[in-house]
Amino acid sequence: MAGHGTEEHPHGADRLCEAGDRVYSRAVRRGRVPRRDAEPVPCLLELALLHPDPDDMDWLVPTSPQEVMTRLLRGVYDEVSASQRRVGSAVAAFEWYAGLGPQQPQAAGAEGTAIRVLDGASRIQAALDAATEACTAQVLTVQPGGIRPEHELTEGLHRALALRGRGVRMRDLYTHVARHGQGLLNYLELMGDSVEARTLDEVIDRLILFDRTVAFIPANADRTMALELRHPGLVNYLVTVFERLWRLAIPLTAPLPDTGIEGISHREQSIAALLAEGHQDAVIAERLGISVRTCRAHIARLSETLGAASRTQLGVRIAQVGLDGPRSPSPSSEAAGPAVIRIPGVPDQGSRTAQ
Repeated sequence: MAGHGTEEHPHGADRLCEAGDRVYSRAVRRGRVPRRDAEPVPCLLELALLHPDPDDMDWLVPTSPQEVMTRLLRGVYDEVSASQRRVGSAVAAFEWYAGLGPQQPQAAGAEGTAIRVLDGASRIQAALDAATEACTAQVLTVQPGGIRPEHELTEGLHRALALRGRGVRMRDLYTHVARHGQGLLNYLELMGDSVEARTLDEVIDRLILFDRTVAFIPANADRTMALELRHPGLVNYLVTVFERLWRLAIPLTAPLPDTGIEGISHREQSIAALLAEGHQDAVIAERLGISVRTCRAHIARLSETLGAASRTQLGVRIAQVGLDGPRSPSPSSEAAGPAVIRIPGVPDQGSRTAQ
């Protein structure tokens, strides 16, 4: 039966066949379906989308869509991680092979290796120091995560001071959470008007761009390897990504905008949007630069404010009040102050400072 089902239904859980879609949808709506309904679509059992009801083996109950989504996302993440490791290994291998041949003299003004793998903190720091020394005009950086520890801020302070001394302008992107770190505020005060900082709900992984000619990005999760990119196409692409994020970001000196929904903070609005996309607590916490414990505390407050008694109900309420996507107030509403949306059926919560 399993082999027959695989041939009849060659697909994964992310895209069901038409018959499988009908049966699984009916099971989710009703809570269970008769086992005979699933006989024409054995793929549902093979993909663990349906499983026997322990109270009555003649019926099948559905695996929750949230659990299926988590399983799919975990698989996609594993595939991406494996691809990144293969890319790093391939680049490192061919770099080694290139070193076996005679060294070709480099023409004056040549860009050098388009993609170079930097393995280890010492090589990464040496490459950053060299790029800093050669930089004459502008540095663009993206700094993910939450409140940055003092040692991270002081680690590259000598480079920042050297750039400031030569009149180089710097633009830094952080997450909103970084606003609460005193170390960052001290750093920006020290650097003066040579650094302009903005924040977003979430940003891409770490990125450093020097003079729009060389870029550095992490090559593995623990950042013990980095890629030095000098290919003009790659660097220009990263500059475009940075500039688009910069236009969306909010200056560090400006307050975060009100969500326009009474009792919902700016951070809770960001968490609600990610919950609506199906992300788990740990993923949301990582993307917003907060701890899992803090993330769950915000989710609990969201549930209380929206009058939701379960995660499923919370998802419905998030969609009902429009928290499942970005909110873009019109210019007229900004000029007149944020309109407050009161949630039907939920007592007024009173204003609360955005966290």
